Amino acid sequence: MKRLFFCILLSVICIGSVFSQFDAQLSQYMFHNSSFNPAAVGENNLIQITGQHRIQWVGFPNAGQTTVFSINSPLKLGKSENGIGFRFLNDRVGLFTNRSAQLQYAYKKRIFGGLLSVGADVGFVSVGFHGDSVNVANHVINIGEYHKDMASDPSIPQTSVAGMSMDMSVGVFYSTPKYYGGLSFTHLNHPTVNLDDKSNLDLLGTMYLTGGSSYKLANPLYVLKPSALLKTDFRSLQIDVSTRVEYDNKYWGGLSYRLQDAVVLLAGINLVGGLSVGYSYDLQTSKLITVSSGSHEIVLIYSFAYVSGKRTSKFKSIRIL
Repeated sequence: MKRLFFCILLSVICIGSVFSQFDAQLSQYMFHNSSFNPAAVGENNLIQITGQHRIQWVGFPNAGQTTVFSINSPLKLGKSENGIGFRFLNDRVGLFTNRSAQLQYAYKKRIFGGLLSVGADVGFVSVGFHGDSVNVANHVINIGEYHKDMASDPSIPQTSVAGMSMDMSVGVFYSTPKYYGGLSFTHLNHPTVNLDDKSNLDLLGTMYLTGGSSYKLANPLYVLKPSALLKTDFRSLQIDVSTRVEYDNKYWGGLSYRLQDAVVLLAGINLVGGLSVGYSYDLQTSKLITVSSGSHEIVLIYSFAYVSGKRTSKFKSIRIL
C-alpha cells in the first residue's frame, strides 16, 4: 500500500498540470456553510467564530489533515442588511500543502418570509510541495517497452516549491426559521498556481449545492434536522446526506452517508455562553477500511451578539440550525 501511494503521488507530480477535485472534505458541513458559500456570512444576525479540524484516514500513510477557521458578522449599512467575514484554510495531504484566505461579503434582502443573500469572496490560494522529502533513489518503472528512471526525472522537484494565485468565489443563500438552501461556486476565476517553471496546478471551479430543514417531533423537545450537500467539479461528484436529532436545544446526534465513501457518526452539545462543540467519525465503506481506522473531525463554534450602551454590554447565545 505504501508503494501504491508513492506511485500515485508521483503520477500526480509528473503530469505537470493536475486536474482533480481540489477543495477539502468536511463531514460537519452543516455547521460551517460559510466555508464553501460566501453568501452565508452574517446569516444569524450574530457574530460567529468557527474552527474546524479534520484528521483524514487514520493509519493510512501520509493521509491528510485539514483546518478551517472563519469569523463572520452581520453589518448594517444604512437601511440595508449585509454580512462580512474572513475564512482561512490549511490543508495537507502527503507532500502537498494547500493554504487559502478570503475576505467575504454578502448583501441580504428579506423576501417571501425569509432572507435572501448574494455573496462573493476574494483572496489567495497557495499550494506547496515538499520536494526535498521525495526519495526516488533506485525507483525504476518498467512497463513493456517503457523504461523510466525516477531519480533522473527533471519534472520531480528536488526542493520545496510553492506558488500562489488570486482566488474568487460567489454564492447565493436563502434561509427561513424552518429551512435553508444555498448554491455556490468556488475558484470562479480558475486560478493557475505555478509551483516552478516545470509544474503548475490548474484549479477547476467547484459547485456546491446544500440544503437543510428543521422539524419538531411529537415531543417538542426533539427536533429533526436533515441536510444534504452536493459537491462537483463536473468531473467527479460527492454527495453527503445527513440526519440529526437535537434534544432540548442542547444535545444532538445523527448519521451521514457519503456516497460510495463513508458512514459518518455525528454528536455534539450546545454549551453555556454561546459555545458549541461537535464531533464526527467517518467509517469507510470502500476498500480503504482495510488500511484505515477512519477519520475524525471536531468543530468549535462561538456565537454571540454584542450590544453596546453607556454602561452595559451583553452577549447572547444562538441555537445552530
